[in-house]
Amino acid sequence: MALYSEKVMDHFRNPRNVGIIEDADGIGEVGNAKCGDIMKFYIKVQDGIVSDIKFETFGCGSAIASASMATELIKGQPVEKVLELTNRAVVEALDGLPTHKIHCSVLAEEVIKAALKDYYDKNGIEYDPALFPDEHDCEHCEI
Repeated sequence: MALYSEKVMDHFRNPRNVGIIEDADGIGEVGNAKCGDIMKFYIKVQDGIVSDIKFETFGCGSAIASASMATELIKGQPVEKVLELTNRAVVEALDGLPTHKIHCSVLAEEVIKAALKDYYDKNGIEYDPALFPDEHDCEHCEI
């Protein structure tokens, strides 16, 4: 059995939505040098819908694939639905990740929330602070 699914390899080799949005409505960055993976997401929101999303990732193939898949899952979705995206949904959409790489999908979930929090803050939109993690704790990361 292969270590990585065909979907993981496809998103690693051909990542979707890579780049920067200069006039982004929200920007999120998460990661830790201890993990070795850092993700940065840029979002545009129009009429409550994530109309565009781009990412930059410094990390392994699983991190790139997780970021790429996450952007595909949320592009065109209402902000409220985007908040519901979990790392489990990213893993399932990729047809799985090795256990020691699950932290990459956790980073994808966290960076989306960080970008949405930035969007809310910039626009004075009230939110429940419990929805947004303060920082990545590397609990699931290899050291």
